[in-house]
Amino acid sequence: MMLAPVQEAAAENVHHLEVPEFLFLLVAILITAKVLGELAERIGQPAVLGELLAGVLLGGSVLGILDPTIETIHLIAELGVVLLLFQIGLETNLSRLLQVGTASLVVAFVGVVLPFAGGFFVARALGLEMIPAIVSGAALTATSVGITARVLSDLGRLQDPESQIVLGAAVIDDIIGLIILAVVSQVVGGSELTLGSIGMTTVIAFGFVAAVLLVGRIVVPPLFDMLARIGREETLGMMALSLGFVVAVLADMVGSAPIVGAFAAGLVLAPTRHAKVIEHGVVRLGGFFVPIFFVAVGAAVDVRTFADPRVLTVGGALIAVAIVGKIAAGYAPFWFRGNKLVIGVGMVPRGEVGLIFAQMGLTTGALTAGYFSALTLMVMVTTFMAPPLLKLLFPPRPGDAMQDAGGLAELTTEA
Repeated sequence: MMLAPVQEAAAENVHHLEVPEFLFLLVAILITAKVLGELAERIGQPAVLGELLAGVLLGGSVLGILDPTIETIHLIAELGVVLLLFQIGLETNLSRLLQVGTASLVVAFVGVVLPFAGGFFVARALGLEMIPAIVSGAALTATSVGITARVLSDLGRLQDPESQIVLGAAVIDDIIGLIILAVVSQVVGGSELTLGSIGMTTVIAFGFVAAVLLVGRIVVPPLFDMLARIGREETLGMMALSLGFVVAVLADMVGSAPIVGAFAAGLVLAPTRHAKVIEHGVVRLGGFFVPIFFVAVGAAVDVRTFADPRVLTVGGALIAVAIVGKIAAGYAPFWFRGNKLVIGVGMVPRGEVGLIFAQMGLTTGALTAGYFSALTLMVMVTTFMAPPLLKLLFPPRPGDAMQDAGGLAELTTEA
């Protein structure tokens, strides 16, 4: 779980920021993240990579401006990841997801099992202990649907069957990944690693999400209809955020991860007629807090560890498993007649969800700085490589790009 490590870090950290120092750090984080994020997009890469590099630049191993373990920065970063998962849930269309078909389910399942098993066994073979190996395998299960969807939209290819399968499978991957995160959080938190304990944590995680969806679909729509009648637009956004935070706390209380609760709260609000109004407010707020999370993750990377041959060995092995596992998943629906390699490459980028796993491993002490850097290297390489490969394998259709850009909001209701 993510709140306990935050509290432990806060207790151990004796450096308390004064207001001028805090404001200076915010200026440095926001400006550097924005500039490098824009530059990343200018060269055809997702902004998250620029934000990661901003963190590396500001971190202790380069400029030494930002210490991500400072209590205030750590809490703001954790708020950023909660907002990120709330927003992802808010933009997820479950009905659309269920219509994608069995191909997406097969790709998603294989795309979780192969990378997890491969990452775990490779990590163990390289000498990692049980818990770091589990975290490493878990980090390889994610797929960044936002990155893939943006590239497919730019290529005018969102309506192709391959794109439909990729988008559906990526969303299923993220949902499964959040459940795995809840299980792994329990394990690294000290729970005994047995089939019974893992099974119980999985049941709790699935059961919590199911309960939130069941109760929420009954209670939330009339509640927000009433709030819309008596309050302003800003009130809806504030109440939605409050709901997300409450469900995140409840998830922590029942033994799941707070970000699973935030995601579930977003799922509940997604089908309501107020979702667009709420999403507008959440995106604006997330524009401030979410980059801070990615910058903090980047700042935790010690570039000096890349000079360690062992870090490069582990990182290189995980990169290989990460790529092979997802590409193999693209070939899993053997009955599909389209370009299976496109499906596999579309599943490769790990993006923000992989970083969440890595950060959880670092803050709980399950990963050393070196192994955290190896995982971050895996995330960055897989995220960098996917856009140009997709452009090579899937030539753009300029005539369809405008239509796909308009349909991106619908098709990336998974993003």
